[in-house]
Amino acid sequence: MSDSNTTAATTADQNGAVPGEPVKKDENSRRGNWGNQIEFVLTSVGYAVGLGNVWRFPYLCYRNGGGAFMLPYFIMLVFCGIPLFFLELSFGQFASQGCLGVWKISPVFKGVGYGMMVVSTYIGIYYNVVICISFYYFFQSMTYLLPWTYCNNPWNTPDCSGVFSSNITRNITRLANVSTSLVEGVTEVVNRTKRTSPSEEYWKHYVLNISDGIGNFGEVRLPILGCLALSWFVVFLCLIRGVKSSGKVVYFTATFPYVVLTILFIRGITLEGAVNGIKYYLTPQWHKVLDAKVWGDAASQIFYSLGCAWGGLITMASYNKFHNNCFRDSIIISITNCATSVYAGFVIFSILGFMAHNLNVPVSEVADHGPGLAFVAYPEALTLLPISPLWSLLFFFMLILLGLGTQFCLLETLVTAVVDEIGTDWIIKNKTVVTLSVAVIGFLLGVPLTTRAGIYWLLLMDNYAASFSLVMISCIMCVCVMYVYGHKQYFKDVEMMLGFPPPLFFKVCWRFISPVIISCIMVFTVIQYKPITYNDYVFPTWSLYIGFCMAMSSVLCIPIYALYKISRSPGATFRERLKFSCRPHPKWGPALREHRTGRYAPLASEETVEARPLKDKEELNEEPKEEAKEEETERKDDISLTIQGSNGSTNTTHNSPNPSA
Repeated sequence: MSDSNTTAATTADQNGAVPGEPVKKDENSRRGNWGNQIEFVLTSVGYAVGLGNVWRFPYLCYRNGGGAFMLPYFIMLVFCGIPLFFLELSFGQFASQGCLGVWKISPVFKGVGYGMMVVSTYIGIYYNVVICISFYYFFQSMTYLLPWTYCNNPWNTPDCSGVFSSNITRNITRLANVSTSLVEGVTEVVNRTKRTSPSEEYWKHYVLNISDGIGNFGEVRLPILGCLALSWFVVFLCLIRGVKSSGKVVYFTATFPYVVLTILFIRGITLEGAVNGIKYYLTPQWHKVLDAKVWGDAASQIFYSLGCAWGGLITMASYNKFHNNCFRDSIIISITNCATSVYAGFVIFSILGFMAHNLNVPVSEVADHGPGLAFVAYPEALTLLPISPLWSLLFFFMLILLGLGTQFCLLETLVTAVVDEIGTDWIIKNKTVVTLSVAVIGFLLGVPLTTRAGIYWLLLMDNYAASFSLVMISCIMCVCVMYVYGHKQYFKDVEMMLGFPPPLFFKVCWRFISPVIISCIMVFTVIQYKPITYNDYVFPTWSLYIGFCMAMSSVLCIPIYALYKISRSPGATFRERLKFSCRPHPKWGPALREHRTGRYAPLASEETVEARPLKDKEELNEEPKEEAKEEETERKDDISLTIQGSNGSTNTTHNSPNPSA
């Protein structure tokens, strides 16, 4: 009796269940699965819905024709966003592998997986710095009076001009004992259109204490460093047990931002001038629809906001059960992401309209994007609201949750790739150690971004590390799956997994439309390239070279690994080695034995091996002991599997699909 209890407790521990509760066994007991489908959907929503939905889309919509921008935006969503999203989800789910393991489909392209890892590393480093600054503002909002409300602080300059309503002025007079002369001075500059706001000076001179250039690092900003350590610690705790722990956390982190957005939206539309801000946001300028740049921006925003080519979608889908309906999930998640962007635009521009009304300036002069919106314009607008610390707390708490949702997946992408690639029993059982190691390394690499020059490096990484390289990676992935591996084979794989073939629309998009759109994005990225600036600061040439190196470092992984793989492949000529390295690995296909049916059945695999040339068989037998050990482990793990649950429930009909599938 005691032995059975011990076994049950061990099983419960492995599956992340609470002792004493009924245990729901994983389909893949070696890697683990999501607790249920909702956890996967919420995690994917949290991954796709990030800071860019709040600080990039509203600005792009305003800049590119307001409501008219919605037309190309939704067209790109239908013809590029959803198809690519479905492609990556189905890719990872079919193989149950991360961004490295899936390239058994065509080993010569494994460099694409390494490129995804490089991109996720860059993004993970600077993204957590943005989260840590949000933490800092969140803590600074725990006060009766927001510190960026007025100009009588040690960090303010003579050019600082605070603008706020008479009610706020009275509050400042009472709480901060501001002199009468200061209040009068503030009143006199209400109509100024060019000024240095207290929120801008707080951001530059106090939070960042920004240096005069990217090469002048200066000292580390200790408050920011402490918040960075806190941010990485929170991410680690939420991923301490992989998808078992993060799947529970996302119930809060993926849903509560919508509660905050709704609260801010209701407050925003009740403010004076909010209607003007929303009009600026939505008023269509139809003539801009004919501008190619608008279409390029729409395609780029869809591509980047959904997280395509980061490796996260493949990783998250790899923890799905084999027969999960990822087609339905891809549509739900993609539409939710884009609807969130539109909704966030109403929230942002209602507040900016109110701010423009108080400043007596056009909305165009307060509209901004990126850190400028999140840490300068919006915080200044919050000072104009009654009970401003409350709204500030809510806003920055929302930014923290949006950032964490994305950061979870970025870290899990790297950890899963390492664990799947090494694949030993020890590394799988000690995945927490890998997670901690990646978190510590990420923290150390983020330390330079907490110096006085940190904001320059953050912007450099944001503009170069994950732009052109993502487009290249996604394009090569489409070519590999559709044309090297073969579209007919992949369509059959999807049908075997889902029980129905991909709709004709998606087949056409995968083969023709999406690659063309990706190519156009690539062209527009090159044509529209402009050296980055930060306000009046122009980045020096040497820093731009570093940016280009970061952009190319992920792309170069592809040809470098391809040459390595070809050189190690058997064959008398380069063509023979290339042909062999493009073939699917014998272990490509469903991860579990019961799913390897039809052309993936063991008998079919053995016949294929016997038909290969002698040199091919020699390569396949280079590590027979290791493969036999892995197969034996899989057999032991899967002896008593109980396949159940809404997330990919299966039956005997799934295990014996039509051979034609």
